[in-house]
Amino acid sequence: MHRRRFLRRTGAAASVGALTGLAGCAGVGGEPGYDVGMLASAFQPAEVTVAVGDTVVWENTSARGHTVTAYESAIPDEADYFASGGYDGEEAAREGWSEEFGGRLENGDRYSQTFAIAGRYDYVCIPHETGGMVGTVVVEE
Repeated sequence: MHRRRFLRRTGAAASVGALTGLAGCAGVGGEPGYDVGMLASAFQPAEVTVAVGDTVVWENTSARGHTVTAYESAIPDEADYFASGGYDGEEAAREGWSEEFGGRLENGDRYSQTFAIAGRYDYVCIPHETGGMVGTVVVEE
């Protein structure tokens, strides 16, 4: 195992409780360098609040493959759709996952999205949706 990957895994496992306190500031240079971690079947934290223009970074901190996929009907009307894998819509993201595991983030992989429109953005991990792996980004003016 590569040293950095080992340190990421063991550091993430040892500090799961610390993620909640650090998550909101990670996008502005805080540690661990991401805002939302992906556990086995949950986003940590499940909700993050940022300002318009901020970038949210997700990192897969688990051994399972995950996606970050916006619910198309649960983002502001004027907002750009977002999904790991670069899909233009929820249907395409779901098809991509079912056909080729498209949008999959492996352990240590990151995905980021800059939010230009204020509002609530609900998203999901497609393969773990039935287990309740959903999250929210609240973007404030």
